[in-house]
Amino acid sequence: MDHDRYNPVPFDVEAIRKRWMKDPVFAEAFVALEDEYVALEELLRARQRAGMTQADVAERMGVAQSSVGRLESTAGSRKHAPSLTTLRKYAAAVGCELRITLTPIAKPKREPTAA
Repeated sequence: MDHDRYNPVPFDVEAIRKRWMKDPVFAEAFVALEDEYVALEELLRARQRAGMTQADVAERMGVAQSSVGRLESTAGSRKHAPSLTTLRKYAAAVGCELRITLTPIAKPKREPTAA
């Protein structure tokens, strides 16, 4: 048996999210942490696209597999805030580059004032 072969378990994040979003308590909590969840999904999708295991990523980063597991499991929470250096190393390990985008917050349109 080849234990080194990447063989992911099918997992449809979108389907699960849609089902859970029907729960108002979950939906409110998700919206409050949406940025963190988006970051977590980016990490997982990048590793999946690269066809890599956590152990593969860890080897390229020069860290223990448990460090990659911790990064991936806590990136969607506020318990752990990885440094930019760590995120850059992860990105490079999965064949990506790290980009950060600041997007202006849409301001509500103001009613015209009478002159």
